[in-house]
Amino acid sequence: MRNTWEYFPSGTIMFGNGAIQKLGQVVSRMNAHRVLLITDKGIARSGILQTVTGLLEQSGRHVQVFDGTIPEPPVSLVQECYEAARAGESPDVIIGLGGGSSIDMAKIVALLMKHGGKPQDYFGEHSIPGPILPLIAIPTTAGTGSEVTSVAVVNDTEHSIKVGISNNYLRPQVALLDPELTIELPPYVTACSGIDALAHAVEAYLAKDYAYIQAEGELLFQGAAPISDTLALEAIERISGSLIAAVQQGSNMEARSHMLLGSLMAGLAFSNAGTAAAHALAYPIGGLTKSPHGEVTGLLLPYVIEYNAMAAGAAKMHKFAQALGLHTSALNAAETAQEAVACIFRLLEQIGLPSRLSDIGVAREQLPEIAAKAVGIDRLIRNNPRTPTVDGFLRLLERAY
Repeated sequence: MRNTWEYFPSGTIMFGNGAIQKLGQVVSRMNAHRVLLITDKGIARSGILQTVTGLLEQSGRHVQVFDGTIPEPPVSLVQECYEAARAGESPDVIIGLGGGSSIDMAKIVALLMKHGGKPQDYFGEHSIPGPILPLIAIPTTAGTGSEVTSVAVVNDTEHSIKVGISNNYLRPQVALLDPELTIELPPYVTACSGIDALAHAVEAYLAKDYAYIQAEGELLFQGAAPISDTLALEAIERISGSLIAAVQQGSNMEARSHMLLGSLMAGLAFSNAGTAAAHALAYPIGGLTKSPHGEVTGLLLPYVIEYNAMAAGAAKMHKFAQALGLHTSALNAAETAQEAVACIFRLLEQIGLPSRLSDIGVAREQLPEIAAKAVGIDRLIRNNPRTPTVDGFLRLLERAY
């Protein structure tokens, strides 16, 4: 039994409409003159990149841009970005601008610029020897929470699995969040990123209590604790109450703001408590299908809630249901869990996302491999309130198929 828990905050957080206009002040405070900006071609086409580079150049900074990020970036692309950065002027600061993939790329490149090597050298937890190059994260989606988390995920195409690098040194020095930058986000991307943020918050809240995490030594993901619980519940309430409006009314500024703040809170929660079975199962599935990570975690979420409900405990399930906007005080734990699961299924339907693995191209014969790989992801599996087995996961996947 573990007797203590820790909470690791992120760096400076700046939030609000028009916050991007503060970027020049931010880089000035960091005494940065040469900036490497990592983004994707969609951000370049949208005009957001030009806005950001204009602000940097107005403040007298030299900017090198890499706009080749793609969703679920493979290790080879991270290496390509690193080599391009090394070929230019050595940056003082790196900016990740875009969705979670661009910010994750920026994290790993900042790591490699400081410590060298290849991304594979740092897979897993606690493999980073010290601070990375200063990093500013500017999200244009409300999903991963990567702007405040200790995690970067890449696609290990050689082994057909998504892999995480996890260390508190990866937390950006500055997170600059401007809801106005998310207005142009298409409905499908809004849905995928938003349901992923909800999965982060739900798994952080329903994670095994920190006292009962069975692992030795220093842990990055410590299980549920009071601060992460508080953040996760607030995130669940904001996201579940705003996601449909954000998808169906993209210019709804209030919904966009709630989604971005909810994603941020979910990131702070899960980067301390950890995620669990939905993400463990999503990693091997992500290596087998072209579906975005958020679509996969969202699809799995109701089945995982159902799988974990009794182990999570009645008190937590009732608070979780209340955060979803459900009235379950007269229901028992099993009935509460059923209502919560039904609520998530309704949400998936209303935002146009699939709820069956067969809908995203997973073959039934692949289920045993998925279950076996997921059970081996210990940093996530140990957080799950119900101890997973290959057979248990296989039954869950059959239900989801």
